[in-house]
Amino acid sequence: MTPRPLRAGDRVTVVSPAGPVPAGLLQAGVSWLTTWGLDVRVAPHALDMHPTLPYLAGSDADRARDFEDAWCAPDTAAVLCARGGYGSQRIVDLVDWDLVLSSRPKAFVGSSDITALHEPLWHAGVPTWFGPMIGTGAFVYDPAARDRLRRALFEGVTTFHGVTVAPGTARGVAVGGNVSLLGAPPPDGAIAWLEDVGEEPYRLDRMLTSLLRGDWFADVAGIVLGSWTDCGDVADVLHDRLGGLGVPIIGSVPFGHCAGQHTVPFGVTVELDADAGVVKVLE
Repeated sequence: MTPRPLRAGDRVTVVSPAGPVPAGLLQAGVSWLTTWGLDVRVAPHALDMHPTLPYLAGSDADRARDFEDAWCAPDTAAVLCARGGYGSQRIVDLVDWDLVLSSRPKAFVGSSDITALHEPLWHAGVPTWFGPMIGTGAFVYDPAARDRLRRALFEGVTTFHGVTVAPGTARGVAVGGNVSLLGAPPPDGAIAWLEDVGEEPYRLDRMLTSLLRGDWFADVAGIVLGSWTDCGDVADVLHDRLGGLGVPIIGSVPFGHCAGQHTVPFGVTVELDADAGVVKVLE
């Protein structure tokens, strides 16, 4: 079941599944959400910091419970992540996914490290949004990215544009996120959306080679390449590792760690026309 679009008056909950969020940025982000007419709740541990591992927003158990409680709350229409960083992988096995997946689907927004939480959701057929996070400069200080998130949540999205890398057309379920966090192979015929940040070309080579050896791309029908901020010149390594798959590919789609990032849907059917450099959302 697809979550309905948000509307003014909806309750949304902000969680921190990964790294700690600066209180000032979080408050600024919450203030923007209230201007959209949303009733914003901040999860109990959203501002925590782990006592010995300062790159984590509190304990694994607390972060997992905040996510689980927010998702399962019947009065909550959306679960919005405060930031990425690192830590989402540590809570995946602590979440009661049977409970989460038996609850009414919510609009879920996060990117970067939050890829680890998108994955079990789109594997279960639950749509999610890969977009800017509420307690980050990518939301607070980037009006274009912020407005694109608002329109995605309240109105939906229809089309994305890029440049042809490998020709052809394909249709399938959109999946993906940060290359460095991808795990289990996606559903057959998926359209993989890939991006990352701060990874040298040789490290992307290693990640993509590992995914290829693990058959992650074996049944992928097409690929959409996003931003590669602070990754250097990645064109050659992407062509070398992905060009031989024989599937349509487009690149330079502005999603991920880039200014004005688009909010893209995962877990929904899209149509990729690489000849025209276009992706259309079909549901």
